[in-house]
Amino acid sequence: MDLDLLDSTLASIGEPAYRARQAWAWQARGAAGWESMTDLPALLRARLAEQVPFSTLELEHEATARDGTVKALFRTHDGRPVEAVLMRYRDGRRSLCLSSQSGCPLTCTFCATGQMRFGRNLTAWEILDQALHFRRIEELDHCVFMGMGEPMMNLDNVLAACRRLPDLGISHRRTAISTVGWVPGIDRLAQSDMPIRLALSLHAPENELRSAIMPVNDRHPLHEVLAACERFYERKRRMIFIEYVMLAGVNDRHEQALQLVRLLDRRRFKVNLIPYNPTGSLYEGSSRAAVEAFRAVLEEHGLQATVRLTRGRDIDAACGQLAAKALTG
Repeated sequence: MDLDLLDSTLASIGEPAYRARQAWAWQARGAAGWESMTDLPALLRARLAEQVPFSTLELEHEATARDGTVKALFRTHDGRPVEAVLMRYRDGRRSLCLSSQSGCPLTCTFCATGQMRFGRNLTAWEILDQALHFRRIEELDHCVFMGMGEPMMNLDNVLAACRRLPDLGISHRRTAISTVGWVPGIDRLAQSDMPIRLALSLHAPENELRSAIMPVNDRHPLHEVLAACERFYERKRRMIFIEYVMLAGVNDRHEQALQLVRLLDRRRFKVNLIPYNPTGSLYEGSSRAAVEAFRAVLEEHGLQATVRLTRGRDIDAACGQLAAKALTG
C-alpha cells in the first residue's frame, strides 16, 4: 500500500491522522483487504477502496516448490516485473527474499537477474508490498534483500521499507542487505540507526577473477570493498556475511580457499558457500565433494564457513535464479 497516498487521501476528506495508523496496523497483521478493517467506518472503507489501491503490486503468478518455498511474480503499475520469495524452514523460520529493483544493471555473469534488461528502482511501498503479500499467507520473522537488483543502489527506499518490517514481525537484527560491493551504499548503511546485517557477494578471492565474474569489480575493486566492510564493522560491531557461489573449476580450488583465508579477517567475516543454481549461464556448479573440501580448508584456518541450504530450485526461486519467469506449480 502506498502509505503516502493513504495519508493524503485521508487528509483530503478530513479524516484524523490516526486512521492511517489503524489501516497500517491491519496491513501489518495480514489483512486481506479494506473490508477486513472493522474499526474503520464502513463508508470510509468503501471510499478508500475506490481511491487507494490495497497494494502497489499486482500478483501475476505464484508457484510453490516441493520444499515449501513460494515464489511470487508481481507487476508494478507500469508493468515492471518483480519477484520475491518466501522460504520455509524445518526449524520454523519463515524468511523473505525481497527485490529492490526490477532487473539489475550490474550484469553478474552467474545471475539470471543480471541477464534481464534493467527496469527501474522500486519504491519503498513496492518493496514493502512484497513482504505484505507473504504476511497475508503466514507470520514472518526474517528478511534478506537478495532478490532482484542491487539494494545499495536504491538504499533510501530499501531503508524506508526496512523501518516498517518490525511491524510485520521481522526485527532489524533479523534483516540483511546483500551487495555486490557498492561502496557508497555500504558506507551509508553503516551510518543507519538500524542494526541491519550486511552481506557481501564476493565470489572470488582476487581482482582479475572477480572482475571476470562480476564487472562491478572494475568500479569497486576488492581492496575498496573490503575497506568499506571494515568501516561497517567498526561502526556496527556485527559480523559480515560473505556470499561465495561455488563454480566448478572457476573459484573452487584449494589454493583459492587459502587466498580467501588470507583475505578475510576471521573476527569480522563469516563465509556462506552457495551451491550454484542453474541460470542458463556458461558455468557449472561445484560438486558436493568440492564444496565440502573448500569449506574444510576455511574452517581449518579458523574462518567460519557454512554451506547454504538450497531452497526452491525446482521453481527457479533459489539464489541467483530470479528472472521474472512465470512457472506452473
